[in-house]
This record gives sequence, C-alpha cells and structure tokens, in this order.
Amino acid sequence: MSSDLFAIEVNNVSKCYQVYDNPLKRLKEIIIPKKQQREGKVERLYHDEFWALQDVSFRLKKGETVGIVGKNGSGKSTLLQIIAGTLTPTTGSVKIAGRVAALLELGAGFNNDFTGRENIYLNAVLLGLSKAEIDEKIDDIISFADIGHFIDSPVRSYSSGMLVRLAFAIQAQIEPEILIVDEALAVGDARFQAKCFARLKQLKERGTSILFVSHATEQIVTHCDSAILINDGVMLMQDSPRVIVNKYLDLLFGKTDKKIEVKEETESSIEQHRAEGHLQDISNNLFAFEDGLSFEQRPNYNPSEYRWGDLKAEIVDYQLIQDGKHYPLVIESEHAIHLQFYIKFKDAVYRPIFGIALKTKEGVTIYNTNSEYQDIDMSRQFNAGDIMHASFSMPVNLASGDYFISVGIASCDEGGAVVPHDRRYDSIHLSVVNRVQFIGLVNLDTHISLK
Repeated sequence: MSSDLFAIEVNNVSKCYQVYDNPLKRLKEIIIPKKQQREGKVERLYHDEFWALQDVSFRLKKGETVGIVGKNGSGKSTLLQIIAGTLTPTTGSVKIAGRVAALLELGAGFNNDFTGRENIYLNAVLLGLSKAEIDEKIDDIISFADIGHFIDSPVRSYSSGMLVRLAFAIQAQIEPEILIVDEALAVGDARFQAKCFARLKQLKERGTSILFVSHATEQIVTHCDSAILINDGVMLMQDSPRVIVNKYLDLLFGKTDKKIEVKEETESSIEQHRAEGHLQDISNNLFAFEDGLSFEQRPNYNPSEYRWGDLKAEIVDYQLIQDGKHYPLVIESEHAIHLQFYIKFKDAVYRPIFGIALKTKEGVTIYNTNSEYQDIDMSRQFNAGDIMHASFSMPVNLASGDYFISVGIASCDEGGAVVPHDRRYDSIHLSVVNRVQFIGLVNLDTHISLK
C-alpha cells in the first residue's frame, strides 16, 4: 500500500559520527578495547558522539515536490545522502520506490580524467541506463548542458558552473522517478537556473518526485508543494512552504532553540500582554483615532497573521488610506496607498529597525524594505512609554488579486544579531482590482510602438 502512494519513506532516521580529538585516540580505540575485551574489562571509549540527525521521519508522495530548509550545519545534506544511499543511517530506515537521481555535490560521481561526454555515459550507466538508452538521450543532455566544445575536454578543467550544468543535465534528462537536488542550482547563472526550474516543472508533471534543498526561500515557496524545517539535526515540522519559510526566517533572525515551538511561544507572550490589559489600554488611549479600535479590529486585518517577538516594542495600530478613503475593502490599482503604523515601546530599545514587506497570497515577496536599507537615522534610544510613528506611501501597480503586508520592529544586540520585538507577518490583507490588461504580478507600464 505504502509503495503505491509514496516515493520515499524516512522512518526514525538518526546519524551519529564518532569525533576524535586526535589520530592517536582513534588508534587507541581500535587496539585497546580488543585487549580489554580479552581481559574481561569494561571497554573505554576515546571518542565523542556528534548526532548529525536525530529521529527524522517523513514521507514524500509520488509526483510531489518537497523542499527542505534549515541553517548551515542543520543536517540537510546528511539526510539527502542517506536517502540517496551514499551514507548509512546509524538507526532508522529509508524506503525508496523508484530510480533515484541525486545532485548533491559539484563533481560528485565524475571522473576528473574523463571528458564530459565520457562522464555522461559513466553516470547514466550507474543510474541504470543501457548504452542504447544513453545513445538516444546524449544529444539532449549535451544540448541542455550547453557547455560547447568543453564537452570533449576532461572535467578537471571545468568551472563550478560548467560542472553543475553537466551534472544537472545528466540527472534531469534521464527522467528519474525521484530527483534529489541539494543547493547545486545556486551555482548556475540566472538563465541556466530558469531552464533548470522549467525542467523540474516538466519532470513533476510527468510524475517525478522531487526533494529540493535551497536557502533561497522564494524558490521553496514557488516550486514546492510542502516543506520541511530541520534545525540542529532535528526535524521541527512539515507544513506548507509559506509557513515553513516564516519559521525558517525566525530561526535565522530570532529564536534558535530547536525544542521550542515558535508559534506557541509567540501566542503565549501576546496572550499574557492581553491579560495584563496592555493592548486594550494602548488602542483606547494613545492614538489620534478616537474610534476605540485596535490593529486586530481594522477591516483589512488578517486574523491568520503569524506574529511573534519579545514585545519590547509593539506595533499596536495602523491606518490605511487610499484616495481619502480609510481602510478600503478593495484597493484600486494605479492609485497609491498610504499606511501609518503606531509603535509603543515597553522597554528601552536602541536604534530600532522598522521593516515592511508585500507578498502574494502564495508567499512570494514582491517588495521588502526597512529603515536600515533606506539610511534613515535611528541612532537613538527609545524608552518605555515612547511612541513611534512609521509612515510610508506605496504605488499599487499590481495585478488583480490578493496580497498581504507584513511589518516588523526589531533591533540589534551588541553582537550584531537581530532581536525581533514584534513581527506581524501577513497582517494586512489587500484585495487589488486592476482594470489594465497584462500578465504577471506588476504593471511596469510598458509602451509599445509599432511602425
């Protein structure tokens, strides 16, 4: 049953490495325990254990694309190598249903003394193709790689870009049932990347299951059906790409404890402040708008926002205006919107950073900026009770559809690490109507002239 539904099943996989301080200890562990065994003594170990992966489990459906994200050193590459069969797990098991093609490291599987053409035959044979099948596909592989006369040169003379072109061309053109890609496409230029993603789309439409590792969050959101977040060898969660990317950014720029669910921590912190009466007190008493409403009661507010931070500074209200109308339910394209945010400081914060982002409903970032990018001088300290107003105007040259605005207030600690105070992802919903006909996300107001 499972083999009919899933291309990959990873069950409680862990990987432990033995780490030695020096080569002498490695030699001692080879020799001395045998002597101690003969003498009936308890064996002494001379190594430390490093668990690169701990109890990881997930399943990849046939025809699905799953992204894997995590900080450097989190165990992503180790996991992919175990799935590809180049590493053996310490515990757990992996079930594979189909032929696997893996693009893990530049030049992996290549013989440096062979030409590119010879390496095509070598790699394809290892993947289970016959010579006749390779002969049938080799022209397509060479055309896709597009490395010119270098195809008949030894690969030791190839640049990193040429290596990845040839490696991807081999793996993708043989139409594997499972394709594993580990950051390799980051080496290629923009045109080659576009060609690669078009090919991945074709493979997916033909039923190939794809595991895709990338630090480029937009690629994860755009190309994956779901995503997995790994940190310090532990799989934290699997969810939609948009949710996972938000959690990944939190790990990069905020909380780092792998055992704490960020969302639970955030909700708990905010609920505590609500219980203390802070939010209601702020919305009722502090602002120019005397309607008694708060951020969460505005018409454009998205109740499914993702919010967290230490709340030393808090984004407590906002105003949205277009053409003199407050909080319009429909945003007319080609007309600017004006937004003003109100931030209340609960504690001392030096040099706050205010940021804003506009995303599609799928989570693709259209625009992102902050006060640091715009060289706004905020080199001063705000204290408890201080208020900051953040205002901006933005042209809405967008296609018809749904968009979300994210806002955040943060600062940096003494070590330069970003400390989030209040992050409100996808907190304001914009329903845009554009009466100009074009295809895409943004109207670039292109004028065509024909003679």
